[in-house]
Amino acid sequence: MSIIPVLWLCGAGGAGKTTVGWDIFSGLDAMGIAAAYVDIDQLGMCYPEVPSDPGRYRLKTQNLAAVVRNYQLAGARCVVVSGITDPVHGVDREMLAHANLTICLLRASPADIRRRLTARGESAEAIQESVREAEELEASDFADVCVDTSGLSAAQVLRLVRDRCAGWPLLPRRGSDLADPEPPAAQPEPNEPPEPQGPPEPPAERDIGAPVLLVCGPTGVGKSTVGFQVYMRTLQAGFTSAYIDLDQIGFIIPAAASDSGGHRLKAANLASVVQNFSQAGAQRLVLVGPIEDAQAAVAYPGALPSAKFELVRLHAGRSELTSRINLRGQGLGSWPQPGDPLIGQPAGRLAAIADKAAEQAATLDHADFEAVRIDTDGRTVAQAADAIIAQTGWPGLAS
Repeated sequence: MSIIPVLWLCGAGGAGKTTVGWDIFSGLDAMGIAAAYVDIDQLGMCYPEVPSDPGRYRLKTQNLAAVVRNYQLAGARCVVVSGITDPVHGVDREMLAHANLTICLLRASPADIRRRLTARGESAEAIQESVREAEELEASDFADVCVDTSGLSAAQVLRLVRDRCAGWPLLPRRGSDLADPEPPAAQPEPNEPPEPQGPPEPPAERDIGAPVLLVCGPTGVGKSTVGFQVYMRTLQAGFTSAYIDLDQIGFIIPAAASDSGGHRLKAANLASVVQNFSQAGAQRLVLVGPIEDAQAAVAYPGALPSAKFELVRLHAGRSELTSRINLRGQGLGSWPQPGDPLIGQPAGRLAAIADKAAEQAATLDHADFEAVRIDTDGRTVAQAADAIIAQTGWPGLAS
């Protein structure tokens, strides 16, 4: 398999990694470049940590290596990564040997970090941790490119990153002059069509052993919020547990016409990530994501054939879905996520999305696959999680 360009935007919390990373990824589509995106934090949600891997940095990089390979098989010509890395040692480049890796460190002053994270509603403890991390990163030297975001808007930071990483994704290797990339002949031209081998198949599975709970439902029903609540309770019960949002391991443009919903790609990434989670000691796995039909419903259990799967479908009526979708459109949803397609949409567009979500909910009520149905109308997130645990007997939590 050929080398693939990977741009990793790192920095302390509040530096702008996710916003800039997503904007770069979205811009590649307009340039006609097949690309993929992943938030590195989504690849390491397996806790509690172990002393041999504090911060789960090694686990995240191990999962990233597998996900990048799958994206490349699915046709991506480059990958954008955002998220925190080890503030002292940086990225273990040897684990990403098949990537032409460029690391861009976004810096920010302590005052800017405090202001941005306060606006996001982060706790005082989380803000202080980000300030400490920023101080450690300031003394580091592992990045190829550094951009100071202090006092700048997201749009200004994006322009600076593009200027400093001129030529990416046709970037030279570490140590070369970023303003003078290697001749394009050394790598494929960005406007050439990709040569995908098709959505990858899940790797041969080792015995997982851990029970798996998959929470699905229509747009806006609260899959991520409720699923994460169940995940937190699983941790609190003393189980080493992992959490995966399936949408977050399937960002690729253009999407393969032969992989409706991207389920084959997500399933392959899921299998790779779960195997690493299992080796890291995961005893329980909580997944969230869209399941629109019977074919999608079997894709994920099929990727983890040795696991005991429990499928839960959340339901909400039209009024409730409309209310939740409007909140997310205003950026007021309780579960912010990279690439949320609802944020900033006009009222008319949100109304159309709500109508479609209501149709999805009705269709799912007659879908030809088995799932535990949880009605979330009039229920808080905690109450919906209670209902899931009570009706599924989710291992170790049901009374």
